[in-house]
Amino acid sequence: MSHLFAHLARMKLIQRWPLMYNVRSENVQEHSLQVAMVAHALAVISNKFYATNLNPERAATIAIFHDASEVLTGDLPTPVKYFNKEIEFEYKKIEAIAEHRLLEMVPEELQDDYRELLTSENTDKEYKQIVKSADTLCAYVKCLEEQRAGNHEFNTAKKRLHQALAQNDDPAVKYFIDKFIPSFELNLDDINRLL
Repeated sequence: MSHLFAHLARMKLIQRWPLMYNVRSENVQEHSLQVAMVAHALAVISNKFYATNLNPERAATIAIFHDASEVLTGDLPTPVKYFNKEIEFEYKKIEAIAEHRLLEMVPEELQDDYRELLTSENTDKEYKQIVKSADTLCAYVKCLEEQRAGNHEFNTAKKRLHQALAQNDDPAVKYFIDKFIPSFELNLDDINRLL
């Protein structure tokens, strides 16, 4: 018997941004789906315009599982996680332990198939970077959505994420920002009017 999927089903119970006032709460499961869609898009864009040979489905699948260890650790708020280098280092060790605990839940005959998905140390660096970029883009979108709803709690996070995206040298990220991000600052009527 394996408890893996019973644990993964709890991703929907873990709220993101736990120290922030949210107009609309966001859980890890829905966040992971959004990151998967964006990671897929980044791989497609990169292949189409920047001469790479990435597998968009692989990028999406890795993204689906990128926060899976949080079913064991919870979502540690960014200000806590990065408060200082010692906390960041120790939390990375906790994450790694949780990732390996999840992998141990996979039946032995399937572990090789889940190793890259559940343990970040075994994830190809190129795909890990795509997922990290997609994760940052999705966090930025969350900030835009909260601000559009009148919530100024996310102003500082938006500035920090905007800066991180500006420093990202992946041209696929720049393409995504130029083509897709402006729509997140519009309401539904404006989006429909522009179709």
